[in-house]
Amino acid sequence: MMNQPSTMTYRGAIYSSYLDHMGHMNVQYYVHLFDQATWVLFDMAGLSGSYFSASGCGMAALEQHLTYKREVFAGTVVTIDTQVLDVGRKTVRFLHTMHDGDEAVATSEILGTHFDRGAHKAIPFPLPIQTALQKLQTGS
Repeated sequence: MMNQPSTMTYRGAIYSSYLDHMGHMNVQYYVHLFDQATWVLFDMAGLSGSYFSASGCGMAALEQHLTYKREVFAGTVVTIDTQVLDVGRKTVRFLHTMHDGDEAVATSEILGTHFDRGAHKAIPFPLPIQTALQKLQTGS
């Protein structure tokens, strides 16, 4: 996984409202920030709001694995780098790594599928989107 190219998909500050009763960032905000990074990645591949509106297609998460490496506190500026790990006909697997400076503080590996919103079933990516995802995977 480390040999895959990565792209910065998020940068932002952690607000005090993100903290839980123990004083560190609550789980829901890790998921929220990783979700923001996901939509940036999708947009980079052509999976934009206008694409979803025009095509009747969508994306759905099939699996998500979170790993917490260190606490994050209010005032921290985090970045998220994303690596596309695998591109299938209907699915994409990617890894988000949240950083505080150079230190990885959390990861989220996600498997998503492209689907027809009307039929509620997975369908292949259009070729231009599959190609864009593959370019993100290889860095070419």
